[in-house]
Amino acid sequence: MKNKYKVAVYAICKNEEKFVDKWVNSMKEADNIYVLDTGSTDNTLNKLKENNVFFLQKEFKNFRFDEARNMSLDMVPKDYDICVCTDLDEVFEPGWRSNLENIWNDGVTRCAYNYNWSLDENNKPLVNFYTEKIHSRNDYIWTHPVHEILTYIGKGIEKKVTTDEITLNHFPDKSKSRGQYLKLLELSVKECPEDDRNLHYLGREYMYYGMWNDSIDTLIKHLSLPSATWEDERCASMRFISRCYQNLKRFDEAKMWLDKAIAEAPYLRDPYVERAFLEYNLKNWNEVIKFCNDALKIKSHNKTYINETFSWDSTIYDLLSISYYNIGNIDDALKYVDLAIKMNPKEKRLKNNKEIFMKKKNI
Repeated sequence: MKNKYKVAVYAICKNEEKFVDKWVNSMKEADNIYVLDTGSTDNTLNKLKENNVFFLQKEFKNFRFDEARNMSLDMVPKDYDICVCTDLDEVFEPGWRSNLENIWNDGVTRCAYNYNWSLDENNKPLVNFYTEKIHSRNDYIWTHPVHEILTYIGKGIEKKVTTDEITLNHFPDKSKSRGQYLKLLELSVKECPEDDRNLHYLGREYMYYGMWNDSIDTLIKHLSLPSATWEDERCASMRFISRCYQNLKRFDEAKMWLDKAIAEAPYLRDPYVERAFLEYNLKNWNEVIKFCNDALKIKSHNKTYINETFSWDSTIYDLLSISYYNIGNIDDALKYVDLAIKMNPKEKRLKNNKEIFMKKKNI
């Protein structure tokens, strides 16, 4: 069947040789693939050449993700209809091109589709949400130095379609440094100080660096912005503030911010589980049990990048089993450690815990 649209995949990369073959095999349903390499020193360029990918190399004195992505988009000829932006550590499930053509029409400018940002060892999604990096060729540019976003510049009305028939899976290189992110986020906030998204990301980055007070100040500023209205993200900022206060040994304030997070987004498991973690570290076993059970009452897993993996893996059952053991309820300790092992059968610590519980019960 003849394709209705001209479709291009475009990307930026640096030192991605181990991903090239698998990525190209996934993307080759497109008419062409375009890559801007930003300074690879490994075998990436040879791999791209072997796979007949159109590529250019450009080294940046002051690297910004938006500039690099715009340059890679500029490689795509203007007569293409649809552009698909991916990274080399991402893989489409087969059939994405035909599924895309089935939902695209001449008025569409952008497509939202399934993105599995994190998967377990069996490729079961842990964090799943919609991403929107498929777009019409001439209606978008990338903005912001890091955590860049696709910004509509078309003359008409932006029209989006959403599908669950296209799925992109993420297999990240966990050894890769993200050391450049902090300076780029600070630059991003400097350029757009009232952008709530930028402030949230910067506050989170300060937390990652152990800059507890800077993180608290930045995240509180995020929460104060009139545009900061998305409850999931506000809840995350409150959780991060609590983590900072815990590291400062200011536990009452840490609890207060987690209580705020629960009130902000009571439909999310994450703030309940983080409160359970806090009580676990303080050895308040009955409180751990309370907040874990509160979390388990929430059955729906929202499609958002904000979700934490520990809210949906074996963690809750693990915390419950240890807490019940510590209050002398061995039957429930065994019940929940079995549930944890069922979800995470390769974890030796869980099996060791079960043996301890069984010895306590004289089994």
